[in-house]
Amino acid sequence: MTDSSLTYHEFDDCLWIRCTSRGSFVNSPALKTIAEKYMARGGQTVVVDMEICPGVDSTFMGTLAGLARRMMIGGGALQIAAPTQRTRAAMESLGLDMLVEIDPGNAPWQQNLQERRTMVTTGSSKEASAGNMNELERTRHVLDAHNTLRAMNPKNNEAFGYVCETLEEDLMRHEAELSDKE
Repeated sequence: MTDSSLTYHEFDDCLWIRCTSRGSFVNSPALKTIAEKYMARGGQTVVVDMEICPGVDSTFMGTLAGLARRMMIGGGALQIAAPTQRTRAAMESLGLDMLVEIDPGNAPWQQNLQERRTMVTTGSSKEASAGNMNELERTRHVLDAHNTLRAMNPKNNEAFGYVCETLEEDLMRHEAELSDKE
């Protein structure tokens, strides 16, 4: 399964990722891949522009949380630009506002926000792709995202405990099926 809802451009001061559809388990692997490559090159600031993103699922938010944690360890930051009220409320309800900076007023990109968006949408940007994940890889990704959410807030542990148990069972079943084929 692939998705082309993320475009990105590397500016001097940050990696800008624009989400043009719902942030979900489908496009979160691509988000993770491009942000990790940027961090591996020493990048310190990732901005996820959610101006036209209608919503996010828990896997996408868990992926954001995991990236934010890794960036904080290296002295960097993950910032969210222009989330809808619904998206902001979803992130805050899970405690992401403790890890990510949502619409920080003092961020350098606030001064030329429209110019950056134009740059990302006019073809000088790249389309994000995490490649084709198989079912086992996707299950691991979704489980990792939910375990990240569980670890950051006791309330999330209760909310996602059953989801993680189910995903762990799916993972064991997929791994057993692979072993049987060998």
